[in-house]
Amino acid sequence: MTATLPTDSARSAKPPVDRQELSARLLGSAAKKSYDPVVDIDWSAPIPADLYGLSPEWSTLYGTPLWDSLREEQRITLTIHEYCSISGVGIWFEALLMQLVLRDIYGEDPAQPHVQWALTEIADECRHSVMFARTAEKFGAPSYQPPASILRLGKAFVRRFDGPAAYAAILVAEEILDIFQRDLMKDERVQPLTRATSQIHVVEEARHMRFAREEVARRTPELSRWQLRKQRTGVAAVAAIVADNLVQPEVYASVGLDPAKAKAAARANDHYTDKLRTASTGLVSFLRDTGLIGGPSELLWRRAGLV
Repeated sequence: MTATLPTDSARSAKPPVDRQELSARLLGSAAKKSYDPVVDIDWSAPIPADLYGLSPEWSTLYGTPLWDSLREEQRITLTIHEYCSISGVGIWFEALLMQLVLRDIYGEDPAQPHVQWALTEIADECRHSVMFARTAEKFGAPSYQPPASILRLGKAFVRRFDGPAAYAAILVAEEILDIFQRDLMKDERVQPLTRATSQIHVVEEARHMRFAREEVARRTPELSRWQLRKQRTGVAAVAAIVADNLVQPEVYASVGLDPAKAKAAARANDHYTDKLRTASTGLVSFLRDTGLIGGPSELLWRRAGLV
């Protein structure tokens, strides 16, 4: 039995394009415009002392009394560590996404364009992970990762979810970061290294997101009612975990702040929550149209401040 989606969603969702045709186009695009960050970024360039790690308006503490209490050099240090934390969480999530994509194509004909595209996407993610790791090293920041409990949840998600939820998870992480990084790559107040890594990620992830959207649109109508509920819950859980773990509490110790108090201030920061919600607008609209947001699981999205 297939799921019956709300009438409005069914009307507004666009039909998916041909999978192999899209994959062939994406492969052609990747052949024309891809990067090797190890070569294409000047890792020997000095780090300017007067530029932020990310746009200050994207800092989790921007607009709070804690932000106001920091000296300018502390704000710069904080934003560098925040960017490195987001990059470190990105490495964790990309490792999960690579597993999901590999599982999805396992045993399929490698001559098919969609399998070759999946392998190309995995290769992109490998390079991105190395790029983010080298960025933190260059900035002199630790290799920030989510806590052990979240690492275990990530493993559980990979084992239990596939189909639309797997590709929707890709969208949750990448579409929010896409809006964030588009701001950074244009901001002259931001470190050249941040801008360079952001530009590479934006260009290549645009192809990943296009394929993921089409997979979600193609597969979700095939779900039973029970499968749809399960997939909604899985995607909502990913959204809540990603939103809460982008910046790890240890980041705040880099400028002498108490990590627990600073994390509480960040969670209560309406400015930062509004930034995340705005960045999620397109994603939320798409997932509603396809039926992957709805029912009781929507409470998780609201708790995360994304709707």
